[in-house]
Amino acid sequence: MHEEHLKKILDRVQTGQLSTTEALQQLRHLPMEQLQCARLDHHRGLRTGMPEVVFGQGKSVEQLVEILGAMLGKQSTVIATRVSRDKAAAVLQHLPGLKYHHQARMLTGNEQYIPTNCAGGTVLVISAGTADTAVAEEARLSLKFFGHPVRTIYDAGIAGLHRITSHHRELRRAPVIIVAAGMEGALPGVVAGMTPAPVVAVPTSIGYGTGFGGISALLGMLNSCAPGLAVVNIDNGFGAACMAAAINRKL
Repeated sequence: MHEEHLKKILDRVQTGQLSTTEALQQLRHLPMEQLQCARLDHHRGLRTGMPEVVFGQGKSVEQLVEILGAMLGKQSTVIATRVSRDKAAAVLQHLPGLKYHHQARMLTGNEQYIPTNCAGGTVLVISAGTADTAVAEEARLSLKFFGHPVRTIYDAGIAGLHRITSHHRELRRAPVIIVAAGMEGALPGVVAGMTPAPVVAVPTSIGYGTGFGGISALLGMLNSCAPGLAVVNIDNGFGAACMAAAINRKL
């Protein structure tokens, strides 16, 4: 449950449209709901401004069905990250109300409960190469379900610098920018040098041998001399979205 939804419940109680008994029923599982395999934190949205999100990697189909099924029954968005195509297909057989986004490897649901009026502006998500798009898409979808408008610029790496410099007006207008890049991880530093906005860099695991599964990109970003640049973990598009949302809410 997020703040906007709680205010609606309280307003309806105040105007007599909802009884205190009905309101209590809707709030019954705050702050936590005990399941057989997990404890759902329904209070997280009120505390942090972002809903609880399920990390799908390492969870069985049965566990995902139980957790996501419980979340679908609540008036809040449902997000699961790192879900393989095969696992998603098995989950969807039990929970057809969910949608699978194969490129981002995410399951989502309850889109009608995406919060509104919680963002200061439109977040810009950039990918260096087409191979980095999956991580960028995880960030974009996460932001969408957090209630933040998003624009994208994909395949704009430094091998053709004109591809990103041609968007200089968009870069300067954005309140916060996410940049996903693999290989040597140079693009976030270039972007950070072109805009006053904070830039959240996401190293991806894309690259040849000495890329070391994204470590080279990570180290390159951490050593950037560009101001206003922060770095999250390798392939962590979701983490970048959380940071960008936290910044955008405060604007």
